[in-house]
Amino acid sequence: MAAHGNGPGMGVATRGRLLFGGDYNPEQWPPETWHDDVRLMKDAGVNLATVGVFSWATLEPRPGARDFGWLDRVLELLHEAGIGVCLATPTASPPPWMGSRHPETLPRDENGTVVWYGSRNQFCPSSPVYRDYARRIAEDLARRYGGHPALRLWHIGNEYCTSCWCDETARHFRAWLRERYATLAALNEAWGTAFWSQRYDSWEEIIPPRRAQYLINPAQALDFRRFSSDALLECFVAERDVVAAHSPGTPVTTNFMPLFAGQDGWRWAAEEDVVSVDVYPDPAAAPDDPAGPAHGALVQDLTRSQARGPWMLMEQAASAVNFRPVNRPKPEGLMRQWSLQAVARGADAVCFFQWRASRQGSEKFHSAMLPHAGEHSRTFRQVRDLGAELGALSGVAGTRVEADIAVLHDWDAWWASGQPGRPSAALDYPAVLAAWHQALWEQSLTADFAHPEARLAGYRMVVVPQLYLLTDAALDGLDAYVRGGGTLVCGFFTGVADADDRVREGGVDARLRRLLGIARVHEWWPLAEGETLRLTDGSAASVWSEDLEPADATETVAAYAEGPLAGRPAITRATPGEGTAWYVSTLPERPTLRALLAQAARGAGVAPVLPGLAPGVEAVRRGAFLFLLNHRREQVTIPLQHPHTDLLTGHTHADGITLGRYGVAVLSASTNRTTPTTTPTSKVSRICDGGEPSP
Repeated sequence: MAAHGNGPGMGVATRGRLLFGGDYNPEQWPPETWHDDVRLMKDAGVNLATVGVFSWATLEPRPGARDFGWLDRVLELLHEAGIGVCLATPTASPPPWMGSRHPETLPRDENGTVVWYGSRNQFCPSSPVYRDYARRIAEDLARRYGGHPALRLWHIGNEYCTSCWCDETARHFRAWLRERYATLAALNEAWGTAFWSQRYDSWEEIIPPRRAQYLINPAQALDFRRFSSDALLECFVAERDVVAAHSPGTPVTTNFMPLFAGQDGWRWAAEEDVVSVDVYPDPAAAPDDPAGPAHGALVQDLTRSQARGPWMLMEQAASAVNFRPVNRPKPEGLMRQWSLQAVARGADAVCFFQWRASRQGSEKFHSAMLPHAGEHSRTFRQVRDLGAELGALSGVAGTRVEADIAVLHDWDAWWASGQPGRPSAALDYPAVLAAWHQALWEQSLTADFAHPEARLAGYRMVVVPQLYLLTDAALDGLDAYVRGGGTLVCGFFTGVADADDRVREGGVDARLRRLLGIARVHEWWPLAEGETLRLTDGSAASVWSEDLEPADATETVAAYAEGPLAGRPAITRATPGEGTAWYVSTLPERPTLRALLAQAARGAGVAPVLPGLAPGVEAVRRGAFLFLLNHRREQVTIPLQHPHTDLLTGHTHADGITLGRYGVAVLSASTNRTTPTTTPTSKVSRICDGGEPSP
């Protein structure tokens, strides 16, 4: 599919502002409440409200009926108050009448069980009936509001996550496979159907990977994951094209879920004008455990990389969520800090779910910008303060975060490595990815994410935590990158399979083995849950080990010190061509992994944003601005080499700055707070003020 418009990073020309707001669901409240909402939004500095995400049953109370009067009034109220609208197509949550009148639109799980209405996302993405109703409501919304002066952005659907295994899906899956393989012979070869007598003689014999007697064909399951992502993407693209036809120049987005397995984020991002994401780290352990801010940083870096620049934080919680077993509120200052962390890592919009806390429904205990306690609450005070601070950061809007390190990430590799029948069910791809990214984050080593087939020449160091599946193009690209002078740090169980989940000859692709200086990997030797092994450098490692044989010129950096692989290499380093290639055949403990990546970065000429920071202090540079965030329980003083002005306070700090718990500073080397007249803008930051389409 061709990318819409000019792709991520383009937009509508305005003066450039950070966006601030959240989901607004006025249909849950009587009209007299709407005026109070608008008053308090203005008080809080809100400049963008997302409207209509779950309003399908209100807009279309019965098939073909339309009730737009209430939405007309809401958009006029927001426009009169100077608040822009992110207008949603409500297609994530079909009305009950659709499931009742058209049960064929309801999804079925892999057991064939109907997933009934009564919640949300109860639709089969392949259903032509659902798609037709979705297109109609989207077109009527776009026809009515495409030229509305309040409209700043279209929001298609919401958190696309539905999969289906019904007969309609089976027909759609077969059509997708025909396009991919053209012939049954090619499909049988790709799926390895000679195993277990699974050869297909007719396209009609093929079904989705429903519940079976034992293990499903892994290539079939991998293709179904690809298909399921594409089926949802077709739904998004169809609605996107409808609204774009009625409002040319108005950007379009949908909100990703953080590091979600169900969508190939690289493919989806290419179809969006603005890339947005929902982020809900768990505040329960903070500030004693960096897991929360580290998770936030990972999702933010990934989203920025998908957007190829500034992006949009579509949803976060003002305080507690409602979906964990125990839902702790955010302590004073944490909501502010995590919001500004997103800005530090490239967000030009900070939004929440939702504006006003619901009194009924499944999310009535999910926090909101305006909580049940009302406008005199601690939460609303913090929301109002955050809005004021974001207003002071207009000079940040549109600026970019530069990174010298790329972390390779791929949904195909994730899907393939997570299937049953592998060497270890304890090998969890997201956990490994998070461990490696956190090791970089804890040292203020800024990293982008990149697709394995992306151009890597602009990065000094490339990190591959674990990519079981690598295509020929990806392998050739890595080889050229390293031999041309790049530094590669590669994790275990990588390059094992091709695009069809076929194990490479020798168990690991020969190109990668030559690049890493490995003669052969004799066997994979996974570790039991909780099991660790000592290495010869005195550290411990977990999850995985490998019986590998290095090539003659390869250096053994650390070996296994115990167990059946005692004496065998654990971490190696080779120097093919002009570059350097490290191989890490296990998961080192956190201090060791940090030290290893720091050593590799130094060798590649990559320095931290600020060296020598105390643990728990984060430093990110965005454009000309230095963001400092203290995730520690106690205050910390950070030395500065020359005077900086904090945009949040206006104070100039000559040689150091002290941050308390959850403290944040946004520093500029300038001694004043004047916004440059040449402030860069992005599609996100240009939304709020409207204006003419950019060239």
